[in-house]
Amino acid sequence: MNLSFKEYSSIKNTDLHGRYITHDKIVRSIKKLNDDFKVDKIGKSVQNRSIEMITFGSGPIKVLMWSQMHGNESTTTKAVFDLINLVVERPEISRKFLENCTISIIPMLNPDGAEVYTRVNANEIDLNRDAQKKTQPESLVLRNAFKRVKPDFCFNLHDQRTIFNVGQTSEPATVSFLAPAHDEERSISNSRATSMKLIVAMNEVLQRVIPNRVGRYDDSFNANCVGDTFQMLDVPTILFESGHSPNDYQREETRQYIFYALLTALSVISDNKVVQYEVNDYFEIPENQKSFVDILVKNPQVNWPKLETYSGIGFLFKEVLQDETVHFKPILFEFEFGQKYYAHQVFDCAIESDLQKLKEQFYYSELNPIFDSLS
Repeated sequence: MNLSFKEYSSIKNTDLHGRYITHDKIVRSIKKLNDDFKVDKIGKSVQNRSIEMITFGSGPIKVLMWSQMHGNESTTTKAVFDLINLVVERPEISRKFLENCTISIIPMLNPDGAEVYTRVNANEIDLNRDAQKKTQPESLVLRNAFKRVKPDFCFNLHDQRTIFNVGQTSEPATVSFLAPAHDEERSISNSRATSMKLIVAMNEVLQRVIPNRVGRYDDSFNANCVGDTFQMLDVPTILFESGHSPNDYQREETRQYIFYALLTALSVISDNKVVQYEVNDYFEIPENQKSFVDILVKNPQVNWPKLETYSGIGFLFKEVLQDETVHFKPILFEFEFGQKYYAHQVFDCAIESDLQKLKEQFYYSELNPIFDSLS
């Protein structure tokens, strides 16, 4: 791979940061690209925003990746522009995979959703459930790009919520992968086996920097999902899920792990080393569970009968776009009886310093009405 984790800051795209990444913002980065990158406008969204594909490299192995299919999932968009920066800034590292691969990136498939920070497109359709019917212009753009590129590998790039933990542990699923199923039985075809082996290679690298924080996403089959569909078409496809790092709600830390995963994948593909990895090791990656809340408040000074059952009151953040900034609004979470939960932040109201922190951060604004309703 030849780029240490300490060197990441030297290639990071500093024009793109935070959670709110719009089409206008990526266009500014696209306009800075040199002639080594071919930029095509491959279609338009419902609201007539352009959808671009960036192509670079000259090798016979074709890789297609797309990001922000869900408009509010922007971490991987930042990561692919970090990858592009690597090509510009560190040619000695990227030269080999550029000689062996041709890489096509659709950095923002759903620019309308990105503009208003929603999962769905302007017609309120989830593009990742439209792979068969292809009712939306953005779905047709992706399918036409697939036909045009004729990829040997597909990378489906997403974000996942903060609720996921790795296996039965208290570790957050900072990065998750999936080799999508291609049938109801979730059998292992040649293309799916290739996907699994490539995930094993990426996991091996990420374990060096985020040990025990890589998960395996649920592989239930859904033919309407793009990844399952492309796997059905015998093209090795991998789902990337950017998750939560401690105190990293802007996903600026997670983006670098996705960048390294992408770099690892391209290096392994370029060196024709996928076959060196074992399918069985894929199943050693723990499957994600949904056991996290964003905030746990212990010993709250409220009258709430459920406190006898649960150790505190839990909250999940709802991401709300306001004045071009994503705000994190705490929403009361109903614990499921008998399930163990973990929290990204814990406040114990019996401890004066914790109570003060809670009041400073949340209590008098977002949480106070909720606490009043419980009294």
